[in-house]
This record gives sequence, C-alpha cells and structure tokens, in this order.
Amino acid sequence: MLIDLHTHSYPKSDDSFMDVDTLVERSKALGLDGVCLTDHDAFWSWDEVRALQRRHDYLVIPGTELNTDSGHVLVFGLHRYEFGVHKPEFLRRLADRQGAVIIAAHPYRRRFLEDPGRDPGARKEMLGQAARDSFFGLCDAIETHNGRGTREENRFSRDIQGMLGLPGVAGSDAHRAEQLGTAATRFTRRIHGLEDLVAELKRGACLPVDLANQGAGEIPASGTAAAD
Repeated sequence: MLIDLHTHSYPKSDDSFMDVDTLVERSKALGLDGVCLTDHDAFWSWDEVRALQRRHDYLVIPGTELNTDSGHVLVFGLHRYEFGVHKPEFLRRLADRQGAVIIAAHPYRRRFLEDPGRDPGARKEMLGQAARDSFFGLCDAIETHNGRGTREENRFSRDIQGMLGLPGVAGSDAHRAEQLGTAATRFTRRIHGLEDLVAELKRGACLPVDLANQGAGEIPASGTAAAD
C-alpha cells in the first residue's frame, strides 16, 4: 500500500491552498491507497474522518504536524493538543502513554544549508551535528523524502536516517493540489486505519518512495546512508 503521510488542508492549516475534499479526491485520483491528514498543530475528530471516508470511499487517517522546540514532527495516535507538546521530551512521554508514534519531519531544516553544504567538509560537519542531536533519539522514524524538499535536502535527511538506523518514511508535505503525488510511504501489510498505521510504523515495516522520480526507484528505508 502507498500512503502519503504528510499533507495539509485549509483552513486547519492556514498556509494551505486546498480544502480537504480536494486533497482526498486528488490523492485518490493519483492512485494512492490512502492519505494522512497532518495539519499544523491541529487535530481531526473521528466524526470528521469517518465522514470523509464515507464521502470519498477512501482511506483517510488522522494525524498532526506539531511544532516543537527542536523541529517539526508528524504524530499519529494523539487526538488533541496538550500544553507542553512543544517540548520534545514531554511529547515523547505523552506519545508513550497513548501509544503514539513520532516522526521527524523534513529534518534538514535548521540543520543543512545547501551553499556551504556543497563543500564536503562543511557537509560532513553539519551531518555530524545533526546525527548527535538528541531530538532524533526521541523519534520513532525520520522523513527521508519530503515532496517539497530539494534533492540535496532529502539526501541529507536520508544520510541522517542511515547513520541513526531509524525507519524512513516519505510524504508530499502538500499545501497545494499539484504538490500531491510526489512522495509516499509503502507498507507491505494492509492498512485499514490509524491503529494499523501506528503498528507498522513502530515495526519499521515501511519504505519511502519518491513518486516524482519513478526512474530513481525506491529510497532505502534503513541501514546505511543512501548513495547518490
């Protein structure tokens, strides 16, 4: 199954330019098997999700993208905003209590600059600092391919993931309809809803896929850093 783990809709995400029905219908038309709604610091109720699933006859999974002091994270398994989730350690404890998973979203942000990154020495230093960041030790997986990231930014994310040995995932991070279908995560087991998604992410049974560059094939999900 191919599922986009990272999308945004208006008005829950005020920087998005598409409503949720457009998001779902476009994802379905592109041949994805499901889509996750991860609006900024916002949550979807079960009633809203069930209504979307019935209306579109399509797999819709609720999540959120939270802004923490150490970067953005995709979270699946929490159902409401709680004061303190901007602190990564607090969020980790809350996720453990509620059986949720935390994914580092676009981890290249605030850690990688393309201009100095063209120098191998500078890139190695940035990568080493990122790999030592305790924030990643609080995450269950890393977004190794973001549909809105550049080739070099995503390569940096894959290298972090390879060094840490965490599972890798991918998502479009779409804020516009035309940005959908660029990246998704492949699951070998059938995902029927949130519970299945969380279980498979915890198992690391997932593989990030670059849909915008099909000729490049699937991106390695774990182990060593990807080679370009």
